Amino acid sequence: MAAELSPHLLSERHRPTLDRALDAIRTRAYWSPHPEHPKAYGEGGAPGSLGAAEGKAAFDAVLHTRLGLDQPGTDGWTGGEISPYGPELAVEYPHADLDVLLPAIRAGMPAWREAGPETRALVCLEILARISARTHEFGHAVMHTSGQAFMMAFQAGGPHAQDRGLEAVAYAYEEQLRAPRTADWSKPQGKRDPIDLHKTFTAAGRGISLLIGCNTFPTWNGYPGLFASLATGNPVLVKPHPRAVLPLALTVQLAREVLTEAGFDPNLVALAVERPGEGIAKTLAVRPEIRIIDYTGSTEFGDWLEANARQAQVYTEKAGVNTIVVDTTDDYRGMLANLAFSLSLYSGQMCTTPQNLLIPRDGITTDVGDKSYDDVVTDIAAAVTGLLGEDARANGLLGALVNPDVKARLEAAAQLGEVALPSREVVNPDFPEAVVRTPLIVKLDGSKPDEDAPYLSECFGPVSFAVAVDSTAEAVELLRRTIRDKGAMTVGAYTTSPEVERAVEDVCLDESAQLSLNLTGGVYVNQTAAFSDFHGSGGNPAANAALCDGAFVSNRFRTLEVRRQR
Repeated sequence: MAAELSPHLLSERHRPTLDRALDAIRTRAYWSPHPEHPKAYGEGGAPGSLGAAEGKAAFDAVLHTRLGLDQPGTDGWTGGEISPYGPELAVEYPHADLDVLLPAIRAGMPAWREAGPETRALVCLEILARISARTHEFGHAVMHTSGQAFMMAFQAGGPHAQDRGLEAVAYAYEEQLRAPRTADWSKPQGKRDPIDLHKTFTAAGRGISLLIGCNTFPTWNGYPGLFASLATGNPVLVKPHPRAVLPLALTVQLAREVLTEAGFDPNLVALAVERPGEGIAKTLAVRPEIRIIDYTGSTEFGDWLEANARQAQVYTEKAGVNTIVVDTTDDYRGMLANLAFSLSLYSGQMCTTPQNLLIPRDGITTDVGDKSYDDVVTDIAAAVTGLLGEDARANGLLGALVNPDVKARLEAAAQLGEVALPSREVVNPDFPEAVVRTPLIVKLDGSKPDEDAPYLSECFGPVSFAVAVDSTAEAVELLRRTIRDKGAMTVGAYTTSPEVERAVEDVCLDESAQLSLNLTGGVYVNQTAAFSDFHGSGGNPAANAALCDGAFVSNRFRTLEVRRQR
């Protein structure tokens, strides 16, 4: 039977989007094919997409059910997700016998390899298009597994995640075209006949790619690796975080559907869900069939993967200590508002949230007069309080704490120094079981820090440290030490001095960190835009890869050559 999704149909639907994505990663200009506004979906919006009520109904319909995937090797069912907002999802997923599933996953590789880079890319874009049509459903799935407030879950877990997946496909496609498909080679031999060879070059995937999902951003952090591997010819085994299975399980379900319709083996994308306490990530990571690993999570397990999964190409995003240097500003109120939002968004549970605010103890110069260290800290605290003063607004920005560990860390941090802004409990009337807390700001002394200084370790969650330093020069050196020793996903600075700006920039260039300067408007240090901004650098301890660049995709495949004498 002919494939329902022929190469011609896929090209007609998605080649223009692929071309636009390729242009975007070259120009770094703003572009996105995935609308951020909820009203862009459903009636009057994108054709075939689910509107708000339909998406919520689709999410509700999957609760308390078994999500069947028709995978080989299913030996039982498992689940147990509980929303950070309180309700049990009660979705059951297939549990796999890995000795059966892994060979089945590999079986589809030859046909997928022979399909070539363009067909693979277009199939990936069809998967992304079907995910996009169900963005409202995915928004609820991300919300109730990550604790993000709905609008953030909708945007970050939907269009922004889809953009990152498409970006990875574009980089993968471009990298695979660096060698031609065929070449005729002729070497002159003087008076003798030339030596003639016909050569073919094939981009061949390394093998099975393992995606180890994270709890806080299952799709945003998961889609780059998933689609980079799939587009470069590798089957993908998705191992979600036990608390955040549903968004990635729905993704696998749609991917298998598209692969089948395009005439490929659906087992090219499969799901591995663990039973409580089973811990299959370590087991899978060292199996010889696994040749690529994508991981977002703790430094401890990321380091373990890099040290032990020696048979695989490992891409990790781990913990870092994100830092803001506050030197001077010509928009004090804008700086305060920008920092307040950055510290509050999703209760600080982002790998890009600033943690350390380095402020000279003698104060700073601003457009509204000189401000002492205490003034600056007090004003940042007041800006956060003003932003989150109304509970309805606070719930919309903060979401819920993703797990009890974050709450325990928040409570312990209050004992580390003088509290400039205590964390308060916010009641969510729609989800009274949700644990919602405003940010905590603690004053600390940054003079002569030792290895045990609290601000030299990541304190994941709604915790920030206002670190008093002797001078801006000392802040710059502390920034350098922090990036070099602990890593950073983001760095920010506020200064009106070209010399200070250059010093901070030099540190970030030397130590390989992404820098944002003088943000006072609607762009925040903890947000990055696909096709333009690089998320992480791959050059400091916080992550060994960037989302996305050529290095993120190029080592997922090898170019293999066959020579034939003519």
